[in-house]
Amino acid sequence: MTATRDVVVIGSGHNGLVAACYLARGGLDVEVVERDHVVGGAVSTVERWPGVQVDRGSSLHVMVRHTGIVEDLNLAACGLDYVDVDPWAVSWHGDDALRFAVDVDETCASIAAVCGEKSADAYASFVPAWSPRMDAMLGAFHRPPTVGALGRAFFPLGRAGASVAREFLQPADALLDATFGDERLKSALAWWAAQAGPPPHEPGTAPTLATAVLMHRRAPGRPRGGSGMLTVALARRLGQLGGVVRVGDGVVSLQRQGNGWSLTTESGERIAARRVVSGCHIATLLDLLGDNTERARLRIGDGMGMVLRVLTDRLPPYSVGIDGAHRGMQLLVRSRQQLRAAYGDFLRGDAPSDPPLLVMTPTATDPSLAPAGRHVVTVWTQWHPRHLRDGSSWDDVHARETDRLVAAVDRYAPGFAASVVDTLLQTPADLESELGLHNGNVMHLEMSLDAMFSLRPLPGWSSYRSPLPGLYLCGASTHPGGGVSGASGRSAAHVLLRDLRRRRWRR
Repeated sequence: MTATRDVVVIGSGHNGLVAACYLARGGLDVEVVERDHVVGGAVSTVERWPGVQVDRGSSLHVMVRHTGIVEDLNLAACGLDYVDVDPWAVSWHGDDALRFAVDVDETCASIAAVCGEKSADAYASFVPAWSPRMDAMLGAFHRPPTVGALGRAFFPLGRAGASVAREFLQPADALLDATFGDERLKSALAWWAAQAGPPPHEPGTAPTLATAVLMHRRAPGRPRGGSGMLTVALARRLGQLGGVVRVGDGVVSLQRQGNGWSLTTESGERIAARRVVSGCHIATLLDLLGDNTERARLRIGDGMGMVLRVLTDRLPPYSVGIDGAHRGMQLLVRSRQQLRAAYGDFLRGDAPSDPPLLVMTPTATDPSLAPAGRHVVTVWTQWHPRHLRDGSSWDDVHARETDRLVAAVDRYAPGFAASVVDTLLQTPADLESELGLHNGNVMHLEMSLDAMFSLRPLPGWSSYRSPLPGLYLCGASTHPGGGVSGASGRSAAHVLLRDLRRRRWRR
């Protein structure tokens, strides 16, 4: 057995690395243990085709740019260089296209040209009206989900507590219908609101819709060199702080030993740790602990979405040209009815027959990702079940679904199908096997109201502490959930360091 570490972090996802950096900066001896051959988990970039770097999970970073973590850890000095993405989204509707720029006035000008002045005025009012609510939500995301912490986060909103609670608990569709009149604008914003998982007609989705407000404060960012440059920079910073990252040798056993923990890796090495921070999926942690009872209570769900990575010889030739169309998110959605139909297919256990798409073209802003004359196109499609109703495996329908998604992009960008050089489809089964995303759910657990805040991942396992002494949690399985933010990693580190200070004070 190696020397005892102060802390061992299981998993090198971005939250686990953030936690490790803050713990090492706090003076602790930290080792991160990762089963994969690269760091980062779903925030990593690998060579998929010769000379072509492709993200394995996320591509565009939004929330982490609002946490201050990048600046606090000085990740720019470790090689992290963000390309600001503006416009952050474009949405095509027949012969028209909505252009969502970082500048509110630019966005409203586009809305006015397509949907009329009334819709533009409504959007111009929507942004400042929801800005203080987003401040409160960010404050809540940066704290453990206790009643006191949430109260402090929302205190600046004043005495309108009941009204604010109602606004936050309403469906995104209800907020859209109360605010806007034009269905083209509502469908584009509804598709953005759906990116956390729950469809926009479900209660509690209004805040996800309102995160569009954050895009007008700071542009989303795409790390130069790929999404994985965030976790590469975090690993470098950890090394500078004295921490260690072990890759290709994951944890296979976790047991209590005296006042600490004993971990066994795939190579057979045993590591002693005074404390453990689990940054992996909560289901993986419970499997290591052999706790089938708690595992059965998890709200993992049956998949969420899948992604097609396409190597092309040119960018998608959209039928309606618009300045900067390829820089940010390309929202290919016709209507909210299309969203509901896709979700209905998902509930039945079928792949959506007419899926809405979110397309991104990272090589448009970062040509270093591919050789000259080649582009990477990412096609994200939502609400695909891990287990298909007819008993088919995803391997059985692989070619059919690839063709379906290519054809769907081609309807908006005629000639896209002819530009395809090669494809890689990451089905829910692939996301599960490659990235450890149980049931293919990229958010780890459902992002519904009964699996959020102090209920995430389970009652008794929230606020980054497990019921077991010295075992802490971070990652998408914990508050505030999935997405690239790093908030849970920083909060988990602060909780652990605070517990150490209290213990020393009691002594």
